[in-house]
Amino acid sequence: MGPPLVTDALVLQRHPPSENFQRLALFSPTEGNLAALQRVVARKSAPEAAPADLFDELHLRLETGRQGTGGAGGLWFVKESRLVARHAGIGRSYDALRLACELSALVVRNPVSDESLAPVYALLRLAFAAFATGVRPDIVAFKGLYCFARDEGYPLKQDWLPTLPSADRETVAGLLARPLADQTAAPAETARLHRRLADYLRAHTELHLD
Repeated sequence: MGPPLVTDALVLQRHPPSENFQRLALFSPTEGNLAALQRVVARKSAPEAAPADLFDELHLRLETGRQGTGGAGGLWFVKESRLVARHAGIGRSYDALRLACELSALVVRNPVSDESLAPVYALLRLAFAAFATGVRPDIVAFKGLYCFARDEGYPLKQDWLPTLPSADRETVAGLLARPLADQTAAPAETARLHRRLADYLRAHTELHLD
């Protein structure tokens, strides 16, 4: 059994439980994407291992199995789990839930560079908190995609924005800079720009969007 890993992490995905274990896709600000198993029902002797919910922020103690399966892309086991923050409001809006899941899946599909781990973790925390408000989840999703690609080093400001008409560049600047409560872009306009950004990323970057 290898050394334990103590880290904060966000729950990006939960897979169907099997044999009393729930498989989790986690993102850590120091380790990046992690896969872990957690008991579906916490044992009375270990109430600190309460089951995690989707989008939870947790402080975790992870251990490897007897064969040392954790680390280097392997499978960890949750031994201790303390809830830091829960974004229950996301589940009250279908659009917020759908788009939060899409952002989570984007991060799970794309290994994050070491220098981007902390920025991406901060981005996810902010995005989940914003999704939980239920206010303009379409704009939260657009900003999440843009900022994730930017934090991964893709020069969107230099390469993508100049391809847009001036009116669209103004709209994008507002989407990125204004608080959600002050946004004026119509949902159809936001959706069109989101599609255009996604098309650019598919054609000009190594990100896996689908």
